[in-house]
Amino acid sequence: MKIIGITGSSGSGKTTASQILEKQVGISVIDCDKIAKNISVPGNKYLEAIKTNLGEEFFFKDGNLNRKFLAEAIYNNKEKLDKLNSLTFKYVVEEVLENIQELGKSNKAEIIVIDAPLLFESKLNEKCDYIISLIADRNLKIERICKRDSISKEMAEKRLNIQKDNSYYIEKSDFVIYNNDENELIETLDKILKKIKGN
Repeated sequence: MKIIGITGSSGSGKTTASQILEKQVGISVIDCDKIAKNISVPGNKYLEAIKTNLGEEFFFKDGNLNRKFLAEAIYNNKEKLDKLNSLTFKYVVEEVLENIQELGKSNKAEIIVIDAPLLFESKLNEKCDYIISLIADRNLKIERICKRDSISKEMAEKRLNIQKDNSYYIEKSDFVIYNNDENELIETLDKILKKIKGN
């Protein structure tokens, strides 16, 4: 069983790449963003830890997390961002490792993909045999973020300003995909998979 980490900054197209591998190639994908959302439910340890460490002002009266308010706060406060990330790493990584274990038991997963925007920061890269990073031009990333999340250009820029630049991913990865043209993505992924399976 081989584990591939897929990462990149917001708007780089890592989720699109993961979906291609899952739907067209049949590879099992562990989506860290989905895990974070799934464990963000009232009563869950992750949400309780956010409340304790960041404050009740980020929650609605019904106990649900006010994601938009929290997002706006962390983009302007590195201390809050670091606190949130450390909590997210703790609880999301636990789930990821459990998923890998379950997939390993089934003996059906020849390759597992971990889709993680903060692959290196969470140290999940240490669990990977190969790492694929997606990078793209900044203006294109901003355009994709605005379209995907229905937010302003200013907000999209704030997101990217607190993320790593392309060079960070290039230096740390086994494969780098310049994803400025999504039509070429399928072909590029196919070539990378052939190399990985051949090793």
